[in-house]
Amino acid sequence: MPPLSEVEREAIAISLKVAGSAVGWILLPGIALAWLLARRDFRGKALLDGMLHLPLVLPPVATGYLLLMLFGRRGPVGGWLEETFGLVLAFRWTGAALAAAVMAFPLMVRAIRLAIEAVDPKLEAAAATLGWPCSSSTSKASASIA
Repeated sequence: MPPLSEVEREAIAISLKVAGSAVGWILLPGIALAWLLARRDFRGKALLDGMLHLPLVLPPVATGYLLLMLFGRRGPVGGWLEETFGLVLAFRWTGAALAAAVMAFPLMVRAIRLAIEAVDPKLEAAAATLGWPCSSSTSKASASIA
């Protein structure tokens, strides 16, 4: 196998940068939302679940167009980000990371939610009786089992 050219190495580096940034942006909110959907019952849960999966149901062109309209330089969010922080997302690697995050978020939440739902609540209760503080027993027991 011949060695990679400079252009190929740059493409791989940008891909890793985009993927790493996207995962970094969505990991903690994804875990929190998955836990909320798995462990709590509240009004509007089905609506939230439906909105969560919207990027997967919409055509990719529609999702991309919506992101461009919102986060472009003339968009409401993109204009504010450029004015306030000097951050431009459209047609840059940061915009690609945002698009990747939007498309990956429902998939991540779904996988984490299924893992949390698979943990028996009795095991979490057992962890609490074995000395784990109540606030951390659920999260630590669930995380180690899931």
